[in-house]
Amino acid sequence: MIWILAKKDLRLLVRDARALVILLAMPLIFILVLGVSLGEGFGQKAADKLRVSVLNLDEGLPRYFDRPAMLRDGFSWLTNTPGLIQGGGSGFVPAIGAMAQSLANRPGWFPQEPWSQLVLRDLSETANIRVEMIASREEAEQLRKSGRRAAVLILGPSFSKRVERCSFLATGWRDRILQGCAFPRPGDPVLLALAGFFEENQTTLPLYLEDGLNPFYRDGVRLETLDVQVIRDPTQQTAAAIIDQVAQGTMLRIVMPWMIGRAFEKIGDPAFLTILGQEEQLPGMVKTFLTSPLVPPQQKKALSTGLQGALQNIFPKYNLTAKTWAALTKELQRQGGGAETVDFTEEGAGWLKRGAIRYQLLVPSYLVMFAFFLVLTVGWLFVAERRQGTMKRLVAAPLMRWQILLGKLIPCLLMSLFQGFFILLMGRVLFGMSWGPAPWYLMLLVATTSLAAMGLALLVAAIARTETQVAIYGTLLVLVLAGLSGSLMGDRALMPEQMQRISRVTPHAWALDAYRQLLTNPTPELLEVLRACGVLVGFGVGFVLLAWWWLKLD
Repeated sequence: MIWILAKKDLRLLVRDARALVILLAMPLIFILVLGVSLGEGFGQKAADKLRVSVLNLDEGLPRYFDRPAMLRDGFSWLTNTPGLIQGGGSGFVPAIGAMAQSLANRPGWFPQEPWSQLVLRDLSETANIRVEMIASREEAEQLRKSGRRAAVLILGPSFSKRVERCSFLATGWRDRILQGCAFPRPGDPVLLALAGFFEENQTTLPLYLEDGLNPFYRDGVRLETLDVQVIRDPTQQTAAAIIDQVAQGTMLRIVMPWMIGRAFEKIGDPAFLTILGQEEQLPGMVKTFLTSPLVPPQQKKALSTGLQGALQNIFPKYNLTAKTWAALTKELQRQGGGAETVDFTEEGAGWLKRGAIRYQLLVPSYLVMFAFFLVLTVGWLFVAERRQGTMKRLVAAPLMRWQILLGKLIPCLLMSLFQGFFILLMGRVLFGMSWGPAPWYLMLLVATTSLAAMGLALLVAAIARTETQVAIYGTLLVLVLAGLSGSLMGDRALMPEQMQRISRVTPHAWALDAYRQLLTNPTPELLEVLRACGVLVGFGVGFVLLAWWWLKLD
């Protein structure tokens, strides 16, 4: 008898083909409209939303000189051995000595890679930041103009050359030559040609690496001095300002230790002692020691080393010879603290953005929401039975109340299961969603969600006496539960944390949390999914028992 009742109601449900099509099409329409309307950040974790898009055009440093430190080390060697130059010996001796000094110091040259790589590493190791690499300037401009990126950080071709020149020292050699400091006739063609060797766009000699750039000013780092640019979307000023500050922080951590370390090293340079010996306020004995040709260079060098050690002891919390922020502050180097650096790729494919992460959330959200829309259908079935008098005939038949209730539940449950599996299938076919690493658990989740929904539907049908009551009770209940659980907005993670806990009073919330585990987690917590399914079964059984107690068969 139970199956006979079920078949009768199932025929009634299937007979209205138009209503059946609308029931199946409505959730897909909602998913389609929201899927093409929502932005790319929808459905991503909070940490993923702080994305820094970077275009790296840095050309690095000339490879055949390998490191600009070769010049610095070479000239340092010549300064330490003035006798070779003053003695008028072979010109090859100073050159060979300078080269030997450079090669001996080669393992200690910093950095051993383009400066842009240090910037990218710093960004990628910063917590809650995801670095995205852009392929070309045209693509960066297109992303900015279309509003898909609030800002793009561009490291220009001369970035490494500019950072290498950053120093607390005075203006560099090129400026001195152009000002006529080295030759008597400013504007002389030979003078201008010599100054050309210091242009950063030439690769004949790496003389552009002379010191003198100061990138700091009142508000932080002057990015244009480092050949760095942040192109901004004027309609997203707040988001662009955040990315600009991220760039400022990274440049400060990269450039400041380099400048401090180089400045501290100058204390050990004989040229520093020469300058110190020219100070008028210096005591006579000290000045005599520094300027006397009778004092061996080794002793002067020892004085420089002693000064360095004394300053280091005054500031024991910092390593003043360091070239990185972690080494300067004596902190452990962070390893992998941020998100992985990725190349820019379009989210989803085509007009529908098939395969985008948003569908992993939208499809289950509206699957759950419209499973509970069947409350209205079940309620109208019961009201029709009462209005047509067939309910009284069922009471007169040799049937128990639970048998009647079960006969009504089975066809609605089958309809709900068909709707759930149909939406999942269309989500895969139309929207390119993935079923996750454990698709078989989806079947269990759809079944338990349908049980909870149909249990609530029977409860509403047992309480409502007319079509109007069914419409009012059912619609109000469905919308309130959908809004409270977060299924109406498509992503429960958008709700405040406290509200997410409160929403656990609804079966929707348990179902959505389980779907999120199965569809967005690469390694889903299956025990959490099973626990959610158990809670949904509890909701369903509880609703059915309340409906059995409340139902009046008259």
